Amino acid sequence: MLRCAGNRIYTGYAVDVEARFEQHKSGKGAKFTHAFPPECILQKFELDSYEEALRLEARIKKLDRPDKERLAAGDPELTAELLGGLGETLDRKKKRLRKEARKKKETREGKSTRGIKAGHSNPPISSES
Repeated sequence: MLRCAGNRIYTGYAVDVEARFEQHKSGKGAKFTHAFPPECILQKFELDSYEEALRLEARIKKLDRPDKERLAAGDPELTAELLGGLGETLDRKKKRLRKEARKKKETREGKSTRGIKAGHSNPPISSES
């Protein structure tokens, strides 16, 4: 995260943050930093993979301005919330999303999580001898 001209905040990812910052300062970075030159590095995170970096970048870009300022200041709760689940594998994420979608569908159809329609009782059991 960079503080740029006009008190703007730029969010991006890089393997070497210092080198990328210098690139932005020289005008060879993103269009945004060409228009609003960077002044300083606000915050940086060391992650395990490129995929995690992209996920975190997307999460940060969705934040409103006050939350970005909190994150830049090192707010531990917001940082933990944003970093949570970054390492989730694609397979685990797909399974979790399918499970959530199934629960939503059951709720819409008036079914409980056990598959019994709400408001109906189980049919009586008949005993024939």
